[in-house]
Amino acid sequence: MFKKILVPLDGSDLAAKILPQVEELAKMCGAQVTLITVGSSGIDLAGVASPEVFQTAAEHDKRASERYLQKVTGDLQGKGLTVNWAYLQGMPAQAIIKYADDNDVDLIALATHGKGEVAWVLGSTAEKVVSHATAPVLLIRVIEFKPPLLKEEFFMGA
Repeated sequence: MFKKILVPLDGSDLAAKILPQVEELAKMCGAQVTLITVGSSGIDLAGVASPEVFQTAAEHDKRASERYLQKVTGDLQGKGLTVNWAYLQGMPAQAIIKYADDNDVDLIALATHGKGEVAWVLGSTAEKVVSHATAPVLLIRVIEFKPPLLKEEFFMGA
């Protein structure tokens, strides 16, 4: 079934909520798991900050991301999984799709939301991956739906 599962993580608790499902699926299929983080730190600073600030931000992001990936890798390996990780630089959706294509990934498993995503819409990275990946994509909804309060509930303190 699935032999190589790619799991994009951005370091957020929301994105990591997919890990229990990936763990079960990987054990069931005997699949290798690759955790990936795509650093884009400093892209929002382009044109505003000096090249030194841009470079420092990118290096800090890379070190923090690599520490996070190593920790999660160790945790999953401790549960008997075959896990590796990769840190890439660039635009997240494009880098995830390219990595999956270049490494013959059988499944991309990701959470619907990560850092900075709005709960009412599918995260832009997830949406782009779903729309353009050639490998199957498993999305896990990680945001709890909270319907808006009714007018009576709002004013009565339900």
